[in-house]
Amino acid sequence: MSAFIETTLGRTEAELLMWDQYVLHSAAASGYHLSGWRRVIEEAFGHSTCYLTVRRENGEICGLVPLVLLASRVFGRFLVSLPFVNYGGMIADSPEVRRLLEACAIEEAKILDAQHVELRQEVCEETPWVSTQRKVSMRLPLPPSYEELLKGFPSKLRSQVRRAEKEGMTARVGGTECLDEFYVVFSRCMRDLGTPVYAKSFFGKILEVFPKDARICVVSHQDTPVSAGFLYGFRSTLEIPWAASDKRFNKLSPNMLLYGKVLEYACQQGFQVFDFGRSSPDSGTYKFKAQWGAQPHQLYWYYWMKDGRDVPQLNPQNPKYAVAIRLWQTLPVAVANLLGPHIVKHLP
Repeated sequence: MSAFIETTLGRTEAELLMWDQYVLHSAAASGYHLSGWRRVIEEAFGHSTCYLTVRRENGEICGLVPLVLLASRVFGRFLVSLPFVNYGGMIADSPEVRRLLEACAIEEAKILDAQHVELRQEVCEETPWVSTQRKVSMRLPLPPSYEELLKGFPSKLRSQVRRAEKEGMTARVGGTECLDEFYVVFSRCMRDLGTPVYAKSFFGKILEVFPKDARICVVSHQDTPVSAGFLYGFRSTLEIPWAASDKRFNKLSPNMLLYGKVLEYACQQGFQVFDFGRSSPDSGTYKFKAQWGAQPHQLYWYYWMKDGRDVPQLNPQNPKYAVAIRLWQTLPVAVANLLGPHIVKHLP
């Protein structure tokens, strides 16, 4: 097959339409491959992007990869597909196309003086790039009705959901009108975890670009938001990439009502799979998701490393960040919200 490399996707409507048409017709694509996420990342974070394609001689796309450049003095320079979310990576019609995309990604990394390229793939690929399998996504097949799903839950799980309701908690799913409440819970939770928080404008931009696909679920206790989740639907799957609870209300089980409501919404909207997001096997979040019946789906993250360097460990489990995490947990929420977005924008 004869093909050629286009170094970056243009910004005309025709080019964006061709990109999205390929994504929508590819079984291997995720919702994060859509060109709208380029706009989200550029406008919310100010990062440079490089959207690469391989085309046939007739101009048709036969492979692509969206890349985002993260660059800072502290964490270095690297290309990621896609940062801040669970999925991304290359889509290719054949191994030959994949090799062409890999070569082009490496060339871009060298031009940009990037130390590595990271691809977040959902399946195992034949490639010389270094692979890690530290994370799984937890996925639950959904029946046509929430009532049918409830019947399959253990009685203890059902009682925990009901308990939150008996405590006077309410849950609702909405859009932009729920953003402030979501962020109140999410930002406090991130502070408590010792993790810098995204700016609220990031989530607002997602709602703006994907008004039909992005939703927010909020659980409240006496008008106080105590648990919340951000939802993103693509094809037959509803994902909850970000969820949080206010630990001051943990004894009332707001998280159980949150996930019960989200699963009810997923069934009502006709989704066939609920994606609880990624976790480390046997971690606390893994076990929480598994109790709902979710099963692990192995994720494969691939790396090209400049000069054969080690795969980076830019995550909270890295011991060298332990002191910083403890210090961050002591900050007032307002201070953490002010400083956090300037740090986390450089972390994938």
